[in-house]
Amino acid sequence: MARQHAQLPVSSPRLLASAIGVAITAGSAGQMVFAAEKTESKASGNAIALDATAITGEAQDPTSYQVEKASSPKYTAPLVDTPRSVTVIPQQVLKDTGALNMQDALRTVPGITFGAGEGGNPQGDRPFIRGFDAQGDTYLDGVRDTGAQSREIFAVENIEVSKGPNSAIGGRGAAGGSINLVSKKAHLGNSFDGGFTYGSDQTQRYTLDGNYQFSDSAAGRLNLMSHESNVAGRDKVDYDRWGIAPSLAFGLGTDTRVNLDYYHLESNDTPDSGIPYTIPTSGSAARTKSNPDKPYAGGDHENFYGLDRDFRKGRTDTATFAIEHDLSDSLTIKNTLRHGTSMQDYILTQPDDSKGNVNNGTVWRRANTRVSNTETTTNQTDLFGTFYVAGFKNSFSTGVEYTREQSEKSSYNVNTDTTPRTGAVTTNCNPGLIGASSGYNCTSLSNPNPNDPWNGAISRNYAGTDTQADTYALYVFDTLELSEQWLVNMGLRYDHFDTDYKTYNAAGRTTSKGDDTSEFVTGQFGVVYKPAENGSIYASYATSATPPGNTLGEGQEGNPLGGTPDRSGNLLSSDMEPETTKNYEIGTKWDLLNDRLSLTADIFRTEKENARVQVDTSSYENAGKTRVQGFELSASGKLTDKWQVFAGYAFMDSEQVDGGPFGRANDGNDLPNTPKNSASLWTTYQVTPKLTIGGGAFYVDDVYGSTANTTMVDSYVRYDAMAAYKLTKNVDLQLNVQNLTDETYYDKAFSTHFANQAAGRTALLSTNFHF
Repeated sequence: MARQHAQLPVSSPRLLASAIGVAITAGSAGQMVFAAEKTESKASGNAIALDATAITGEAQDPTSYQVEKASSPKYTAPLVDTPRSVTVIPQQVLKDTGALNMQDALRTVPGITFGAGEGGNPQGDRPFIRGFDAQGDTYLDGVRDTGAQSREIFAVENIEVSKGPNSAIGGRGAAGGSINLVSKKAHLGNSFDGGFTYGSDQTQRYTLDGNYQFSDSAAGRLNLMSHESNVAGRDKVDYDRWGIAPSLAFGLGTDTRVNLDYYHLESNDTPDSGIPYTIPTSGSAARTKSNPDKPYAGGDHENFYGLDRDFRKGRTDTATFAIEHDLSDSLTIKNTLRHGTSMQDYILTQPDDSKGNVNNGTVWRRANTRVSNTETTTNQTDLFGTFYVAGFKNSFSTGVEYTREQSEKSSYNVNTDTTPRTGAVTTNCNPGLIGASSGYNCTSLSNPNPNDPWNGAISRNYAGTDTQADTYALYVFDTLELSEQWLVNMGLRYDHFDTDYKTYNAAGRTTSKGDDTSEFVTGQFGVVYKPAENGSIYASYATSATPPGNTLGEGQEGNPLGGTPDRSGNLLSSDMEPETTKNYEIGTKWDLLNDRLSLTADIFRTEKENARVQVDTSSYENAGKTRVQGFELSASGKLTDKWQVFAGYAFMDSEQVDGGPFGRANDGNDLPNTPKNSASLWTTYQVTPKLTIGGGAFYVDDVYGSTANTTMVDSYVRYDAMAAYKLTKNVDLQLNVQNLTDETYYDKAFSTHFANQAAGRTALLSTNFHF
């Protein structure tokens, strides 16, 4: 079946702006998610809820880049007293930087990179935090958001990034950290925010964020989004998506509060097939760490190696019912019930460098396909508050969780060899096979034609894999105040993780199956010393566990469920034990300039001591070791009433310490997607009451794509700029120019074959309305 896809016209990559728009954008202020707090009759010192429905103390400046608390009650102290690295990207940073998705937003946090996906490792957000794959470690309002997807942020209030092993907070995985998206919820008061964004490369984006209070304690909120765009500097690539996120809240300002939230996102894109790595003229065996392959498009970085058959469709639906009740002024219970599905359906034509090409000016087009759906049901009950024992204050949170996750994965048959030709069929690509003689599967490296009349056949392949997992968990967290200067932070979590899978052929007959039960305890412990009320010095220790089948096939499995086949198809035996990671960290945090500016610094060492490695020709064991160590600096908030900054720097020294007998050749190598240096700086200045200007610079060091360090993308610096002008108290304009110098760089490295090129210079002009 051939897919008909209406292509948007592609503009020049050097076009700075296409138009000025009117109408509807989401610019809701960051404080609104917190507005459903307790009435003034409840003393602020007794209000203990830390989630998005109630906070302690005075409301923060909604325009500030500084955030004082994480949203989850599992963080039992303010950020300045939390003994681990936590970065919160507030709504104002999302707005000022012109971020349109989660990857845009996370660019502002050093120490995070993104990896590429293909077929087996799915397309979608694949963040690496401190060198560890975190594709399965994204949460929505503190609940795991299972399923590979490309996440939008039109209904997101802020994004919380916790670095270092984090299984005690969120459960399995989280070897390098986790990402929590805090959603926009209904609140007391009426507001309307909307806007329209026109930009280069046919960008059109409409957003609406409206909140209406329809009684003293009830309100509704609606977020809408429609987005269409091409990609600057890339031929044929386009994005088309829309979303809706309604929210209802009852009992706001009372002892019992209920939230009903729904999120729906659909996308229909032409995916980017990336740029192939070079191959040394002596062949792929000549790839070395000292001579790694780098992306090369034959002279034109706009080249697109896909075909018109390519598409990627996605759909995400999430429904949440949460009820929260104050048992007393110092004790709150909350239950969250969520059901969600995440679907992907795509054919991606990848430039395959393994067919003896690239070095001879040709590229073989290989189809990667996927049809998958993940269904998740979670019930999480939390009890949190404060109590005193022997005169010592304890801020605590405890809870139980049950989650069932089910993933179904299959693919397409893409017959790429239907053109008859004289002689034996060859799978290699050379100049003589460009065009019809190879069925247009072999194309020119320097001048590929995505409109080639490919004449193959596409059909559904109903063979696939089903995976199911059940999680039962108990957890408890506590911040014990020994004195005004000394605090102890503790956390412990027990997980029982049952998972099973089966593979089946196109007729539905089971071809293999397996199961595993993992039980593990993870924890965190930190000591905080406060030399002053506005500062802290801490030392902490935290662990994580990654059991077999951690991502249910919705991400790269370093510790897969079931045996791995050898070259003959025989399954190799495995320990089937969880991989464990531990982190040592020393740091300091200070709120300066009348608590307007937060500064942090930390030194860390993260070790995975029992990574799964092959030890002989027939078995795997949990015997490997990797290590990442380094330090980080950050600053967020106001330097003056008019000058804001959101900045950070990360140094990471990564190493495969022990790859086992079969991976020993890579011992001492850097870990993939782990730049030694990365830094970001974003700052704005209010020139007049109506005019604000800003800009940023983002640096990422060289990044290896593979553990063998034989594929690599070069370092880069990207510069952005913005200007915002208030026409009236209800209308403002904002211009963002991203990648100001039109730098050609790569922001996703795959281990083999290709890397993804980032967008070129992009201009976005928004007209925003606020009532």
